[in-house]
Amino acid sequence: MKKAKLFLAGLLCLTLAAGAFAQSRNETTVEDEYLSSVEDVIITELSSSPEYDNKLIALQYLENALGEGRSTPDMIRALTGLAGEGVTTKARTNGRLMNNYPDIRRKACELLGQVPTEESKNTLVQIIADDTESMVVAAAVHSLGDIGLNENDEVVGAIEFVQRRYAALNPSSSLALEILFAYEKLADTVTDKAPMIESIAAIAANYRFATTVRTKAYDLIRDLQSK
Repeated sequence: MKKAKLFLAGLLCLTLAAGAFAQSRNETTVEDEYLSSVEDVIITELSSSPEYDNKLIALQYLENALGEGRSTPDMIRALTGLAGEGVTTKARTNGRLMNNYPDIRRKACELLGQVPTEESKNTLVQIIADDTESMVVAAAVHSLGDIGLNENDEVVGAIEFVQRRYAALNPSSSLALEILFAYEKLADTVTDKAPMIESIAAIAANYRFATTVRTKAYDLIRDLQSK
């Protein structure tokens, strides 16, 4: 009888504890959702502000959130807007472009590489097609390599176009190196490797690039041909 009473008392304690835990968990979940919603509002407001400093703060919020494993549709929309600041989204006063912030675009492109989604990939492909700042394009190419999506060789084809365009107009060793790294990361996803190898060979043969870049290109060609 005594054991039965102890058992019932223990069961009651466990039931009460479970109820308290569930309530605490629900309260925590509601609080987390509220804080996440507030964070989204702050990021959205800061990123859409015309002020340069506010956009920098938005990027800091976004970097912290992604670093802690948090991402929401509002955050991705904010990053997409910041990545095209002054290119896909233009603000003009008396005909003068007021929001041409390449460093903002570069950082946003870097952060998009931490969100491996179709939407991020599409944004970055558009950036490398439309942006004329090599540092922004280099960041976008790097992130495309990190994301790793390349259905029907779409991404590699876009990168090949970038390589040809900049080799003719404004050769940049840093951009060429990012292109090589992206090719290396995406190689296993490529259906037809011939155009990519041709693009790498063009980098290897271009003496306007640093020796280390051309050496990397030669090494990459050998690795790809050996597979």
